[in-house]
Amino acid sequence: MRFVFASYCYTPEYKRPEEWLNRVKFYGGILEALALHHTVISIEQIDYEGALLHNGVQYYFKRTSKFGRKFPVRLHRFIMSLESDFVFVHGLHFPLQLLQLRAYLGSQVKIMVQHHAELPGNGMIEILQQLADRYINAYLFASHNLGLNWVNRGNLASVQKIHEVMEVSSVFYPIDRQSAISKTGVKGAPVFLWVARLEQKKDPLNVVRAFLEFAKINTGARLYMIYHVDDLLSNIHEVLNEYADVSGSIVLVGQLQHDDLIYWYNSADFIISGSIYEGAGTAICEAISCGLFPVLTAIPSFQMMTGNGKFGLLYEAGNKQELLNCLLKTAEVNIQDAQVTILDHYKTELSFSAIAGKISQIASSL
Repeated sequence: MRFVFASYCYTPEYKRPEEWLNRVKFYGGILEALALHHTVISIEQIDYEGALLHNGVQYYFKRTSKFGRKFPVRLHRFIMSLESDFVFVHGLHFPLQLLQLRAYLGSQVKIMVQHHAELPGNGMIEILQQLADRYINAYLFASHNLGLNWVNRGNLASVQKIHEVMEVSSVFYPIDRQSAISKTGVKGAPVFLWVARLEQKKDPLNVVRAFLEFAKINTGARLYMIYHVDDLLSNIHEVLNEYADVSGSIVLVGQLQHDDLIYWYNSADFIISGSIYEGAGTAICEAISCGLFPVLTAIPSFQMMTGNGKFGLLYEAGNKQELLNCLLKTAEVNIQDAQVTILDHYKTELSFSAIAGKISQIASSL
């Protein structure tokens, strides 16, 4: 089968293909896995024009104008010239462009659209999404329930087109823990890790409060918090001051280079999140790929990533007591045994090869 991947997003701050491909490697690995059995072409819109064959994937780089992003005649003509069996588009929030794409491709080429955390549109966008839905063959959501929300809202007509496929995977993997700790200096037992922005929709304040209560009972526990957005940092300091006797159980690490995260994921036992909403959960997937046991909110994407809690502990978002109960339950987890099952779950459901296999199966069914 012949796949063309495309997006209507333009990222002009990237001017070199190698830099861009490194930026999106958590997604590019899916294309590389798919290219082992199929022809895979990806069109990337950065401030560069050219072509590059990289790890079996044929990349084409295109500049685009503001007008061209809304009415992408040049892009659609190029896609049409590639004579693909399937065109895979990123994002449901470009219904006007999808309608134009179908007009160029005709009825024979199948269009698959992947959800990337966007919410159902309102007003004219909702109407356009309803129109475009008539011409889309399949939608990929990280969780079936995320797609069901679009159907219930009326933006999509039927659940029959919705398929549950993780949107990204991880370039990380398990390494020797002591080697990792020699890089991070992590201390404590057990060790929890937070990798997320300090903003309202991630709800770090609830996580901090629950963990400090937990630390009163388990004095050896440590939570290391890695973040690159610190909107609620001052609020966290206020909470730490309220719990001065156990405030040392939380270490505010701050921002790190992405490549350095492999050492942190391999220095910890548990990954923790307070997210109210996620389209998927890149950092959680990265943590799982290193064998960390998840303690997460029971939102649709996290339910999928943990097999509805079979491979982790889930709690109601914003519920401090439920999170504290989950933290207390971590004492019952055999970390070594859990790591084996979690890594196996990652391999079969969340890895690049697993995602590519699901895309191939969906394409074959259309």
